[in-house]
Amino acid sequence: MHRVFAHSPVPRYAQLADLLRGRIARGVWPTGGTLPTIDQLMREFDLARVTVRQAVNLLAQEGLVSPQRGRGTFVNTPPARARSLRLGMTLHDLADLYRHDKPKLTLIEQASAAPRLTPGDGEPAPRYHFMRRVHTRDEEAYCVISIYLDERIFRMAPRRFRQETVIPVLLELPRLKIASARQTLAIGSADMEVAGLLAIPINSPVAEVRRVCTAGDGTVVYLGEVTYRGDYIHLEMDLKP
Repeated sequence: MHRVFAHSPVPRYAQLADLLRGRIARGVWPTGGTLPTIDQLMREFDLARVTVRQAVNLLAQEGLVSPQRGRGTFVNTPPARARSLRLGMTLHDLADLYRHDKPKLTLIEQASAAPRLTPGDGEPAPRYHFMRRVHTRDEEAYCVISIYLDERIFRMAPRRFRQETVIPVLLELPRLKIASARQTLAIGSADMEVAGLLAIPINSPVAEVRRVCTAGDGTVVYLGEVTYRGDYIHLEMDLKP
């Protein structure tokens, strides 16, 4: 087995497809050019012919390549992305993003559940309302989010919280003042559930964002755990000289 392939439950052809997909994205094989032949890929990665063919067929199904009998496998023009999501650096940046460009929200789970809080997050509320949903723009799912909202806050505007993105609603509630808000970002890979919800291949890169908002008394009134598809995130930061 080639050293690039991990001992993983993910099939070898899917791992190879992900590697080839990455090379195409980086321009190793430009649009209009051809992939190496099946025999060349077999030798490079020490894989069986059937495994390489499965990987190439998977890319063909995604529209990334077009196999042509007797000519080779050609790289297609990547589909144009209508927009990316600029990850805001302030709570108001996030609110403005969603306030002016509302995504389609698909609720997939709703219940009462306790969030996993760390010692630095703040004090837990007596009870939380939990929602898990998928956000979509232009018919493309771009994130899965789990939301834990202080039940007392949720009761202030239950219909809006169910139908709108939460951050703008939080900032517009007259009886609530957000004292602190922070978020962390980590790079991960899509598991089977997230890949299915976002319609991306398993192990595709994703951005995992955790947002925490607290009230003046230190109570965590909102916790959002968001998984964004990696090709949808645009992160821009000012670097002070």
